[in-house]
Amino acid sequence: MTPASLTRLALVGVAAVSLTALAVAPAGATSSHHPSHHQPKPKTVPVRLLSINDFHGNLEAPTGSSGRIADENGVFVQGTGGAATLATAIKKSWAAGQTQVVAAGDLIGASPLLSAAYHDEPTVQTLGEMGLDVSSVGNHEYDEGMAELLRIQNGGCNPTDGCSPAGKWKGAEFQYLAANVVDKNGKHPLPPVAIRVVNGVKIGYIGLVTKNTPNIVTPAGVAGLTFQDEVEAGNRASQWLTRQGVKAQVVLVHEGDSVSSGASPDACPLTTTVGKTIATNLDAAVDVVIMGHSHQAYVCTTTDPKGQTRYFTQGSSFGRVLTQIDFKVDLKTKDVDRSSVKADNKVVAATSAFITNAAGSVNSGPYTGATYAADTKINNLVNYWKDAVSEKADAPIGKITGDISNTSASASPAGELPLGNLIADAQLAAAKSDGGNADIALMNPGGIRTSLTYAQSGSEGDGVVTYGEAFAVQPFNNLLQAVTLTGAQLKTVLEQQFYTGSLVARSPLILQPSSNLTYTYSASAPLGGKVSNIAINGVPVTDTQSVRVAANNFLVGGGDTFPAFTLGTDLWTWSGGFDVDAFTKYLGANSPVSPPALTHITKVS
Repeated sequence: MTPASLTRLALVGVAAVSLTALAVAPAGATSSHHPSHHQPKPKTVPVRLLSINDFHGNLEAPTGSSGRIADENGVFVQGTGGAATLATAIKKSWAAGQTQVVAAGDLIGASPLLSAAYHDEPTVQTLGEMGLDVSSVGNHEYDEGMAELLRIQNGGCNPTDGCSPAGKWKGAEFQYLAANVVDKNGKHPLPPVAIRVVNGVKIGYIGLVTKNTPNIVTPAGVAGLTFQDEVEAGNRASQWLTRQGVKAQVVLVHEGDSVSSGASPDACPLTTTVGKTIATNLDAAVDVVIMGHSHQAYVCTTTDPKGQTRYFTQGSSFGRVLTQIDFKVDLKTKDVDRSSVKADNKVVAATSAFITNAAGSVNSGPYTGATYAADTKINNLVNYWKDAVSEKADAPIGKITGDISNTSASASPAGELPLGNLIADAQLAAAKSDGGNADIALMNPGGIRTSLTYAQSGSEGDGVVTYGEAFAVQPFNNLLQAVTLTGAQLKTVLEQQFYTGSLVARSPLILQPSSNLTYTYSASAPLGGKVSNIAINGVPVTDTQSVRVAANNFLVGGGDTFPAFTLGTDLWTWSGGFDVDAFTKYLGANSPVSPPALTHITKVS
C-alpha cells in the first residue's frame, strides 16, 4: 500500500464533492414551511449504487447471444444492452441526491470496431456522459499496456495513431482504481481507492482486478506490473480507509463466478466459488462487493469474517443488466446498516426487444417486461462514432451460409466450436505460406468474442459478413505466429487443456483445432494422460517428429496457462497484418463459408 497516493486521492475526492454538497445544502438550513418547529433529524440516509461491468465497448446493442439474457421470470429476451438503452435505464433508476454510478472493469478492450478503431476513446467518453464516476480496472484494460491505460485515464493522443476525429483526447471523466496492481518499484500506477460523498456521507471504493491477469493478457500488456492477491490487497486498502474514518466501504473487483444457464439475474446458482471466496474473506469493514469478469448475472450473499451478511453481485456484460444496490448509512456510526442492503439486477431491454428461447432461434413476440427507449444524447454520440468508422466497418468481406457460433450451446460434446474451427482453418491457411510452413493451427476459445450471424445486422444483406462483424469476432489485434513443437510437446499442450501448474485440475479449456488435426481425450483418465490418437491429415503423430503449429502470439507466449507453447522454436510471424486479417482473407477467398463439422476431437468417458 502506498499511503501517499491514497491520501492524495482521498483529500481530492472528498474536498471536491463536499464543497458541492455544501453549496447545494448549507449546514443548518431549515424548512421555510415550519419556522418554529424543527423536524427530527433522520438517523440514516439512503444511498443508491448503479453498477455495470464488462461493457467491452458495446456502444451499439449487441446481436446474437451477446444481446440475449434471461429475465427474473426465466424468459429469454433478445435485444438487450448497448449504450443508449443503458443510459435510459440509469436515468430511470436515478434517485436524486443519493445515487452514484460505478463499474467493475473490462469497460474497454475486446471491443467492436466502433470503439476499438479509436482505442476505446468513444466508449470512455460515452460512459463519462452517462455519469460513471469510479471503476475498478479489468484485465482487458491492460490489453494495450500500462502507458496506454494511463493515456486513456489522463488524456492525450495515441502516440502511434494520433488523435481521433474528435480531436485531442481529454481523458476519462471517471477514475480507474487498482489496489492490487503495482509497478517494479512497488508503486500503484493507478489509485487503490477513491472516497466520494453521497447524500452527505463518505463512501470508500476499493478497486481490484483478478490476480490471474498476467495469464490472460499478452506479456507486453502487463510488462513491469505485479498483480497481487485480491483479498490481501483489498484488506490493506480497507484498513487504510478505516483509519481515515471511512466506515462505508464498497469493493469493485474484476473477478467473479459462473452460474447455472438460464437462471434469473437476481438468483445465486453459483457453479464456481472463486468470486465468493473473495467476497467472503475481504475485511469485515467492507459492506458490499460488486464483481465482474465472468459475464454472469447474480445477486448473492455470504458472511464476512465477523459473521455479518454481505451482498456480492455481478451484472452480466455488454450493458445487458444494470445492478441497483440500495442501502442506508447510519449518521451516527457513518457505517452501512447491513440489514438495509437490497440488490436488484435489471435487464436492460430495448423497446424493440422480443421473447425468444435459450438458442435465440424463435421470435415469440414483443417482450412484455420493462423496456427502455434509446437516450437521444447518447444515441447521437454513438452515431457520431459510427459515422467516423462506417466506411471500414461496413465493407463486405465474405459470405456465410448460416450462423457460425462461438457459444457453448453450439459446442460439440468434446468442446469444439464452429467458429473456433473456422478461425483455426483461416490461421492455418495464412501460416502455410510466406515461410510459416504450418502443419496445424490452434485457437484459444477466449479470443473468439462473438458469433457470425446469417441475418443481416444492418443493410448489408443476409449472409454477408462485414469487416466490422469480423473484427467483433477477433478484436485483439493479435499477431499470427508459428513455432515448431515436437510431437511430445504438442501432446503436452493438449494435456494442458485440463490442468494448470503442477497438475492442478481446471475446467477444460479446449483449444479449437484446424480441420486436419484430430485426437481423442478421456474424461476419466488422470491429468497428464488424457490425450491420445493425435493425427495430422490422418497420419499418427510421433513423439519425436517436428510439428509446425500456428497460433496467435498470446498462445505462443504461454497465455491461458499453456506454458508448453513457450518450448516452441523457429518462431515465425505472419507479415500480412493481424489475426483478424487472416480471418477476413480466408472468408473472402472461400465464400460462401458453411459452418464446419465438429468431428475433430473425440471425447470418451
